[in-house]
Amino acid sequence: MEASSSGITNGKNKVFHATVRERNKSNGLYFRDGKCRIDYILVYRKSNPQTEKREVFERNIRAEGLQMEKESSLINSDIIFVKLHAPWEVLGRYAEQMNVRMPFRRKIYYLPRRYKFMSRIDKQISRFRRWLPKKPMRLDKETLPDLEENDCYTAPFSQQRIHHFIIHNKDTFFNNATRSRIVHHILQRIKYEEGKNKIGLNRLLTNGSYEAAFPLHEGSYRSKNSIKTHGAVNHRHLLYECWASWGVWYKYQPLDLVRRYFGEKIGLYFAWLGWYTGMLFPAAFIGLFVFLYGVTTLDHCQVSKEVCQATDIIMCPVCDKYCPFMRLSDSCVYAKVTHLFDNGATVFFAVFMAVWATVFLEFWKRRRAVIAYDWDLIDWEEEEEEIRPQFEAKYSKKERMNPISGKPEPYQAFTDKCSRLIVSASGIFFMICVVIAAVFGIVIYRVVTVSTFAAFKWALIRNNSQVATTGTAVCINFCIIMLLNVLYEKVALLLTNLEQPRTESEWENSFTLKMFLFQFVNLNSSTFYIAFFLGRFTGHPGAYLRLINRWRLEECHPSGCLIDLCMQMGIIMVLKQTWNNFMELGYPLIQNWWTRRKVRQEHGTERKINFPQWEKDYNLQPMNAYGLFDEYLEMILQFGFTTIFVAAFPLAPLLALLNNIIEIRLDAYKFVTQWRRPLASRAKDIGIWYGILEGIGILSVITNAFVIAITSDFIPRLVYAYKYGPCAGQGEAGQKCMVGYVNASLSVFRISDFENRSEPESDGSEFSGTPLKYCRYRDYRDPPHSLAPYGYTLQFWHVLAARLAFIIVFEHLVFCIKHLISYLIPDLPKDLRDRMRREKYLIQEMMYEAELERLQKERKERKKNGKAHHNEWP
Repeated sequence: MEASSSGITNGKNKVFHATVRERNKSNGLYFRDGKCRIDYILVYRKSNPQTEKREVFERNIRAEGLQMEKESSLINSDIIFVKLHAPWEVLGRYAEQMNVRMPFRRKIYYLPRRYKFMSRIDKQISRFRRWLPKKPMRLDKETLPDLEENDCYTAPFSQQRIHHFIIHNKDTFFNNATRSRIVHHILQRIKYEEGKNKIGLNRLLTNGSYEAAFPLHEGSYRSKNSIKTHGAVNHRHLLYECWASWGVWYKYQPLDLVRRYFGEKIGLYFAWLGWYTGMLFPAAFIGLFVFLYGVTTLDHCQVSKEVCQATDIIMCPVCDKYCPFMRLSDSCVYAKVTHLFDNGATVFFAVFMAVWATVFLEFWKRRRAVIAYDWDLIDWEEEEEEIRPQFEAKYSKKERMNPISGKPEPYQAFTDKCSRLIVSASGIFFMICVVIAAVFGIVIYRVVTVSTFAAFKWALIRNNSQVATTGTAVCINFCIIMLLNVLYEKVALLLTNLEQPRTESEWENSFTLKMFLFQFVNLNSSTFYIAFFLGRFTGHPGAYLRLINRWRLEECHPSGCLIDLCMQMGIIMVLKQTWNNFMELGYPLIQNWWTRRKVRQEHGTERKINFPQWEKDYNLQPMNAYGLFDEYLEMILQFGFTTIFVAAFPLAPLLALLNNIIEIRLDAYKFVTQWRRPLASRAKDIGIWYGILEGIGILSVITNAFVIAITSDFIPRLVYAYKYGPCAGQGEAGQKCMVGYVNASLSVFRISDFENRSEPESDGSEFSGTPLKYCRYRDYRDPPHSLAPYGYTLQFWHVLAARLAFIIVFEHLVFCIKHLISYLIPDLPKDLRDRMRREKYLIQEMMYEAELERLQKERKERKKNGKAHHNEWP
């Protein structure tokens, strides 16, 4: 009976394993035998002439212990897929070399001591929460898998201590991302020609020996059945439903699952992006409040009232010859729009945003520390990173002893490094000069076209020549920005490779810094010109300053320069974000659609269903060559727009928030559905981007101080209210104290004093029936009949002193607040510090207990086998 039952059981097991193998063979994730999982894919063409290099490379792959299987493409027989599988022995050997941390014991959680008062508060809060929806922003925990590594203590894998680790199944002990990372590590150090310099998969991809190399996705991201009733088919399907779907835009991100599937580096990017988006909520709310405050106080603004009622004030032409005289009341609309952004709440908002940037960065440190602890990144250091194969090949003849590992490694001489850095710095300086030259071209365009638009046939453009000039200049500037970005990328890549960085992280940091400098100067140079130079050095009527002694420099609009700055920021920000979103998602969607269309035309619609996973992934778009660089750069430049000139455009945080809510799901959709699966990489933080964010935070304080003091009319109005207005000497600054401000801020010019080339064609008789004798312009200068005609008045010097004083006080005050906040907020939360200390203590105890347990088991086995030794010490 026992024999027959065991035979039935063995038969059932054989049938079950055969069924599993058949299912594995059909889903395209395993070898033909249905047992060996595909850990990595290499793709090449049979017609490629680099056959000898591939043969040597693949022979060395087999020598390392990796298993290999080749398959022809179903679409094109010229395309060959090389499937790689790492057996347990290879994974264990290289996991130990790479210090891969694996789980070995379940975590022991403990509840901190709680006081009675806090317990009562928690009870009251829990009662109140019963009336609210149950955490609508959190994902349902039942749909998410139980990720074992998050609930276990981990340690670097060691084959000698393999009994310490939790190994239920050797095939699943290392997850797919870890297996792919180990295989990629092996491929990067395999020779493809005899000689030490000819190594690495990257070089074979560069010289065209292989067309592509990538790990496989875990099957399809779609399923016929609902995830709520039948569960997720695989982690990719789960990520699509719970993360990349538009229906969950308001939900928190499943960061642990993202980290498991894509690796810590990509997981940290989405963690930072989610944190940044969440922190934008208060900034967007306050910015919207400032804008609405301007809307509600618009009817009570004395300055805009006076501008709209100034029908008898005739302004001087803003350009030579073709620009006509105009009434000040014609700029009524622009004066009202300026008040929406430049009002009493602007200074408060600028201070708030400077403090917000500091709070954002300080709390991100704490958030990053928690993530690093949960993802076992606390003890991961850059020293564990391997040397770049390119660096190793370049300096293999010069070696020195590594002071940490004690092993010989390639060495770059100090003189060689300095010479390369000098050449690289010269290249950076030259490219920045190219940007400045482009801005200079935009300036020339503005001063030339303002006269052209003033003489235009259409009255709409002729009457709004300055706005038309600004709008077209911004659009042309945006096109120049996008064209120069292509050039910058090639130059930055050339200069970075010229420097020969030692490790991949050093290469990324060097490339990132160069590209950020190029892009930041390219994107913001014209904005800096409008904010701080436009209309500042034009001279005055009768003595205009000219460019190359020919073109008269552009003046501000009669309602001020802030409207130009708002237009510049609004147009650039909207266009840039729209273009980036299209390029990030639209381009891969179009490319993948075109590939599917070609397949349908050549092989029919039904053929695609039978494609194996490696064929489907090969038809997807590869990830950007520079990894997450484009994603980070887009968000960092947006952060700069949100903070640097936020005093001129309070709606910038709101636009950034709306864009980021879309950006998270766009990036998630792109990673899950449109891109091949990227290699899972480890990282401890966001790298050099954090230092760049800190630099932008410091720069934002300085620029906002100058925008408020110089670009806006906040200081001149304040000086008038306290010194020259109706309330002078009374300590008041209300709207009634601003009566007469517009007239006091305008100077008088005698039209007969115009230069010949500046004299307008019209004599201004259309206003009063007789030729005009005087016109007004924005400045603080003496009238023409004074002892010193057109000299600066005392009010000009008072305004200048107030501006300088405001800049000094604002900067010192905000920097003091920023440093105080940085000091008060610790980088490591107290409960996390306690957990880390407790974990360190418990790990030592567990390792000691596990070693004792192993020794006791060995002693029992020896006694059972009759090999006990009696010569032990008592």
